Amino acid sequence: MIKARVTVTLKNGVLDPQGKAIEGALAALSFDGVGHVRQGKVFDVELEGADRAKAESDLKAMCEKLLANTVIENYSISLD
Repeated sequence: MIKARVTVTLKNGVLDPQGKAIEGALAALSFDGVGHVRQGKVFDVELEGADRAKAESDLKAMCEKLLANTVIENYSISLD
């Protein structure tokens, strides 16, 4: 069993209204000194088998086809 974490974030230059809302909410809650906030998403995926190269290849395909909108998002994959 291979465990992986896929992190998807907006590319630089892409507007992030949810991050801006979080930034404003933190300031309203008196968390001073919080700078620029960007939000993203995390997927924890378990894959059967032990072939790490195949797992990484499959995860890249999953990101390209479903998990990330590669026009506006970047993704990174880490295997445990």
